[in-house]
Amino acid sequence: MSDETLDRAAGLPLYIGVSLVSKNEIKDINRDFRDIDKVTDVLSFPQFESIDEILAEIEGDEAFVDIPLGDVVICLDQAERQSEEYGTSVRREVTYLFVHSILHLLGYDHMEEDEKSLMRAHEEKIMTALDIVR
Repeated sequence: MSDETLDRAAGLPLYIGVSLVSKNEIKDINRDFRDIDKVTDVLSFPQFESIDEILAEIEGDEAFVDIPLGDVVICLDQAERQSEEYGTSVRREVTYLFVHSILHLLGYDHMEEDEKSLMRAHEEKIMTALDIVR
């Protein structure tokens, strides 16, 4: 994943499905789709593997309209718990989870240390641009 991914996605008519759910609901979704039977804070379900795949989808199509980037599921119970744990607002935590999830939808990951550093840098840049800091 390169630093240019966000620039390449800018201006595309992307849309994202967003669901705000309880801890029981996200646990069920996590179990059903990931075989992990536990509560998590956010889940991302990308429509595409990468920004390159999105661009290939619309290449040569002058009339393309909204492109489904994927779906985001945020657990409000978990966001509230984490905001207390981190000493931040629920607004900040939900926004961070949404930003984090959008980066996943664009193909970013944090499994390897270099990927994690790049993703964290983008998260901080976006949160700062939104004027939502710790």
